[in-house]
Amino acid sequence: MSACVKLGPYQLANNVFVAPMAGVTDRPFRQLCKQLGAGYAVSEMAASNPRLWQTEKTSRRINHDGEMAPRAVQIAGADPAMLADCARFNVERGAQVIDINMGCPVKKVCNSWCGSALLQDERLVGQILDAVVAAVDVPVTLKFRTGWDRQHKNALNIARLAQSAGIAMLTLHGRTRADGYNGDAEYQTIAAVKAAVSIPVVANGDITSPEKARHVLAVTGADAIMIGRAAQGRPWIFREVAHFLATGTHLAAPLVSEVVALMEEHLRAHYAFYGAYLGVRTARKHIGWYVRDLAGGEEFRQRMNLLDDCEQQLAAVNDFFESQIRFGERLQYVPQMQKLAA
Repeated sequence: MSACVKLGPYQLANNVFVAPMAGVTDRPFRQLCKQLGAGYAVSEMAASNPRLWQTEKTSRRINHDGEMAPRAVQIAGADPAMLADCARFNVERGAQVIDINMGCPVKKVCNSWCGSALLQDERLVGQILDAVVAAVDVPVTLKFRTGWDRQHKNALNIARLAQSAGIAMLTLHGRTRADGYNGDAEYQTIAAVKAAVSIPVVANGDITSPEKARHVLAVTGADAIMIGRAAQGRPWIFREVAHFLATGTHLAAPLVSEVVALMEEHLRAHYAFYGAYLGVRTARKHIGWYVRDLAGGEEFRQRMNLLDDCEQQLAAVNDFFESQIRFGERLQYVPQMQKLAA
């Protein structure tokens, strides 16, 4: 069932993508996900307000130095002209795909009439799509939700507007803005959107395993799936899903020795990207995700959060993962170990 997706001039490596997540999918993490089998990745959300473009935070979010193509930048805002300028600004700096965010449900974003708040105004949506597509000569994609709330679901209208505007690919999270991340994703809406348009459609929401990925592709007819929260602390999920879709068989869990090497690579890239002070602090959430389902993980996380030196943090992480070898040469998650003991 694994397939490749064409996005403008780019043939994507596979149909298993990593979702853009603010504070998570920075350049080091995107690189790691691509290295571990993600066929495509989009940057964290970058603000369209030009006053913010030179800030350290935005500069990092749109930094793609050395990243595998295609380099995709997600932009957010509510003003068509400002979003068009933002798209041009990012293309001039190396973006090869522009993704428009109409899916973020966070209150701070929606209160600024950005993200999924835009779904309330289809006329404005159309103006934004037209303006951004006209502004750049690279593929423009759209990430959105099924509607503002369950009484106002308009994904089909938005999808048709997008296709008419020249949007190259749609990613649909199967929830309304009001749902946030609660309840089950509604794959039937994604299926209806896929049936209504001819451009590639990516299914997003609740894809946590190879079996779930295959199920979602089957029931939606989508061209690809996008994994978000399930990749936090488990970036190897992309190769596991891609392998399962291609062969119907499961890859073994990663070797503990491989995870030790991957953690060192990820953390050193993270420290270099953010600098020592911010790097050691922003790495804590990633480390917490890596260890959360491992024996002794919570106790380790609490101790690790007290460290404020990069080398100390890295040494502690290496020691923790090397200690996992006592459970076997491959990583053993606590639920698996409990099942074995039952």
